[in-house]
Amino acid sequence: MALRVEQAGVAKEAALVAVVGNPNAGKTSLFNCLTGAKQKVANYPGVTVERAAGKVRLADKTVEVIDVPGLYSLEAVSEDERVAVDVLRGEFGGEGRPDLLVVAIDAGNLERNLYFFSQLADAGFPLVVALTKTDVLSQSGSKVDADRLSVLLGVDVIPVVPHKGRGLAELKQAISRNLESPRMPIRELGFPHALESHVNALHERLARAGFDVQRNDVRQALLGAKSEFAEGLRELPELEIALQEAQAELQAQGFLKPSLDVTGRYQWASAIQSAVLRKAAMPLRKSLTDRLDFALTHRVFGLALFVGVMYLVFQSIYTFAQPLMAGIGWAFDRLGDLVGPPLAGVPWLRSLVVDGILAGVGTLLTFLPQICILFLLIAALEGTGYLARAAFMMDRLLGWCGLNGRAFIPLLSSFACAIPGVMSARIMPDKRSRLATILVAPLMSCSARLPVYLLLIGAFIEPQFGAGWAGFALFAMHLLGLLVAIPIAWVLNRTVVRGKRLPFLLELPPYQLPKWRDVWIAVYFRGKVFVQTAGTVIVVMSVMIWALVYFPRSQADEALYRAEFARSEEAQLLHDEELFVQGRLMESSYLGRFGRVIEPAFEPAGFDWRLATAILSAFPARETMVSGLGILFNVGGSADESSRDLRSALQTAKWPDGRPLVTPWTAVGLMVFFALCCQCMSTLAAIRRETNTWKWPVFVFVYMTALAYLGAVFVNQLGIWMG
Repeated sequence: MALRVEQAGVAKEAALVAVVGNPNAGKTSLFNCLTGAKQKVANYPGVTVERAAGKVRLADKTVEVIDVPGLYSLEAVSEDERVAVDVLRGEFGGEGRPDLLVVAIDAGNLERNLYFFSQLADAGFPLVVALTKTDVLSQSGSKVDADRLSVLLGVDVIPVVPHKGRGLAELKQAISRNLESPRMPIRELGFPHALESHVNALHERLARAGFDVQRNDVRQALLGAKSEFAEGLRELPELEIALQEAQAELQAQGFLKPSLDVTGRYQWASAIQSAVLRKAAMPLRKSLTDRLDFALTHRVFGLALFVGVMYLVFQSIYTFAQPLMAGIGWAFDRLGDLVGPPLAGVPWLRSLVVDGILAGVGTLLTFLPQICILFLLIAALEGTGYLARAAFMMDRLLGWCGLNGRAFIPLLSSFACAIPGVMSARIMPDKRSRLATILVAPLMSCSARLPVYLLLIGAFIEPQFGAGWAGFALFAMHLLGLLVAIPIAWVLNRTVVRGKRLPFLLELPPYQLPKWRDVWIAVYFRGKVFVQTAGTVIVVMSVMIWALVYFPRSQADEALYRAEFARSEEAQLLHDEELFVQGRLMESSYLGRFGRVIEPAFEPAGFDWRLATAILSAFPARETMVSGLGILFNVGGSADESSRDLRSALQTAKWPDGRPLVTPWTAVGLMVFFALCCQCMSTLAAIRRETNTWKWPVFVFVYMTALAYLGAVFVNQLGIWMG
């Protein structure tokens, strides 16, 4: 910590309370129950670390509460931790230092949680302790004496069970009391008296000189640890001499050990735990968590079960989302029928509203069932404690390619959307492994690819092979990205990134039923963020595609094509007049002309100009692919993946020589292309923001496009070879 001149506090409209604690200590559940749905989720300014804030009404005032990213220590490693520490110290975001910290302490992991508490106490924060998971601890027959713990820590300690509402009223009262008259925690943490006397003396000298420095920074410098604070003392010769003299005395007494800070805190935490924890007799049999872990983390059976769970997740998405998506599509079709006739006198305006704007909004809302179901299942699995086990097992799978189990969370997040996956790679402590994770995260099949999968599976896989194979095909497309990402990461870590194998440490929480309130809040905010962030892109791109397909056209062109239809007996057999005219107008549009130019490059993959044009139109945002196909195949831009007309148009489409345009092999090749191609400008923008250079977004776009093209060509040529 560099030397910093103490400044006046930042004026606030309302008191600011921060909820802090170790990961898995129940911090977010506590925050959700305090604030309910009155939350705002956004990013801290300038970074992509998520900021959740909400209002809490106390007896005499309303305060703002923020949920700070989980911390094990004030010595930050990852970007999330650095932002969290800066927020606590009032050095980030311009909102000032919190007036009060509510520390979530897991009653079943007192020693580890108290280590973090000791650092907060040492830093001089006003604290209130929310003692969480007391209900889980009581099930084992153990109990924490909260009153005794309060005396030993010097702060209010409130036992809470947030999801059941227990202790929340008492906690709000404690927050109100401490905002009026803060209780400062005890600072006697069991360090040697000789050390603490030097810490106090040097800290007081710095305070008199106007420097705002944490006691722990002073202690670390005295113990010989390298830090920004120790480097900053070189600018103050008198204080540097005082530091060196104190270090000489400590060395003579055998206290000059950087590790003394950690060992001293853990000895203090252990003593506190022994004083307040009443342990139950040793159980005669293993706990339920231990027995479940024996099977669920097994090298063979655990991995097989994990694959099965993921299969059920994606099969559920396919099964449960279909009726909801069909209902949304039907509603927008009816809306188009109502809006269209009054605008019939102005054809281009009618087409813009119905095929452009309404089609874009309908496409956007059609994605919501898939995204919400996926987040519902992921949040439920996380709430049970199973996702932590999945990360543990994935460490065995990812280790050989240079990643570790921490990468599992960003990769899993990317199945919903690559943007939060890229952002959550900040949990990786090493820059190289973080970069490798970012570069392969877009290979995961995000929810935006689902409409294309569902359309092609529904048109070519399910009718010929049945619903069972349809679900398997959807699972296989999602698995493909992961199977390709692993060897790609291996290559990246040995060529472009040159990463190294990192040790993997992860806390495994006990199994429990998910907190459904937390699950629903997560689903609500993820769906809301998707609509807010992706909505503009989807609608704008739908309108752009409509314009490229609609223009140029004139009444003379339309009359010419109607005359052509009247002269062609073949056209009269294969089309009705309106579809023929619309098809010819589309072929002569800007997008159609460009598609004709690039058609030869896509023929080895089995794609004609219409499929190639639809692929290109989806590069800014994959979500526009289905509506683009609807426009290109003359069924309207409001068509979605459940549209019978669009499926029928794809099934009956022909090459000029009469061959079927789309076969099951072509459909699989097109799905492979979408599974491997980075067709998302928002994802590329997120990579640019995370890496602070355009080098890596361009690299991702090029290598993934090449993979996608080669994969589609391979599948199509394999189909031709097999007849």
